[in-house]
Amino acid sequence: MSSPVDPTTIQIKPTIETYDRLQLAYEHFNKALFGSQLPNALITLQRRKGTYGYFAGARFRHEDGRPADEIALNPSTFAARSIKDILGTLVHEMVHLWQHHQGTPGRGRYHNREWADKMKEIGLKPTDDGTEDGKETGETVGHLIVPEGAFDQATTKLLAKDFAIVWKEAAAPPPATKGEGEAEPETEQKSGKRVRYLCPSCDLKAWAKHDARLMCADDKVLMVAGS
Repeated sequence: MSSPVDPTTIQIKPTIETYDRLQLAYEHFNKALFGSQLPNALITLQRRKGTYGYFAGARFRHEDGRPADEIALNPSTFAARSIKDILGTLVHEMVHLWQHHQGTPGRGRYHNREWADKMKEIGLKPTDDGTEDGKETGETVGHLIVPEGAFDQATTKLLAKDFAIVWKEAAAPPPATKGEGEAEPETEQKSGKRVRYLCPSCDLKAWAKHDARLMCADDKVLMVAGS
């Protein structure tokens, strides 16, 4: 006999609640930082190791032939980061999109001077090592949020409208239910056997009891129980 469906779970719409908010944020920053000059992108959630997000030009194509760029965000990092930091990644990739359409991108993954100057213009300081003195150009370049800069101010206005990212990746999947009644953990976990945990960003491995909450110190993300 199958378990009855909890009526409260029918009412929630995680896909809409996630992607509608990301689209809202995109439109907000497009207007505030880019003068509404950017085309819409297809925003996806991708667990690419070692990155908070990425941009890919013309990655998708409509059935009528129209292309769409992709901006991907890594949901494995959401729980350990602030909303402002997550939105900083979104805007970081929007600068790549801006350069794809209105500038001259560097070869391959290279972040060139044009990209770096645009980042600074909108209030994100490029850095290759996470410090104020880090290089602003190169193959792998992140950013710092400039206090009271354009991005910081635009984000404050967005958050003042009760913007939130309400769905974040759980540390580990919930135990499977067994018919009616309370769910029980799998037998192997119940026996006290140690479980392997993996960092979703760098593949760091650790072993601990099944209900442990481990965090990778380097990537600042929760580690996930694996086989």
